[in-house]
Amino acid sequence: MNSYTVRIASWRDDGLALRMVRETVFIREQRVPAELEWDEFDMNCLHLLAMDSADNPIGVARLLSDGLIGRMAVLKEWRGRGVGSALLLRLLEEAKKRRIQQVALNAQLHAIGFYLKSGFRMTGEEFMDAGIPHVRMHLRLS
Repeated sequence: MNSYTVRIASWRDDGLALRMVRETVFIREQRVPAELEWDEFDMNCLHLLAMDSADNPIGVARLLSDGLIGRMAVLKEWRGRGVGSALLLRLLEEAKKRRIQQVALNAQLHAIGFYLKSGFRMTGEEFMDAGIPHVRMHLRLS
């Protein structure tokens, strides 16, 4: 029941699956306006896609070339099963392969503890993004 895989995805080939997860989590669940969810970075960044054993999309994340991690989302029924951790670990591995020295992200306040467990540190004041409180976090990669 907890079986899943995480793989590199492309916006061109896997866009429907990537969009489905992000639309479900961000637009429907968190009420982020659609015009704020989709941007010009999706075509050119590294995407990860988590799939269940039946090849259904269950989680996504992306990494920009400057080391910015974003659009991490896991479907509600899969939260707490390690999918988010697997996505983050794979993003960090991919960043190291690309010789990125430091990664950053804008964490929703409820997710700060999740990122702290992976070594991230808060580096700024709370701010609003898409109507949701966030804080900037960084991690230096060795």
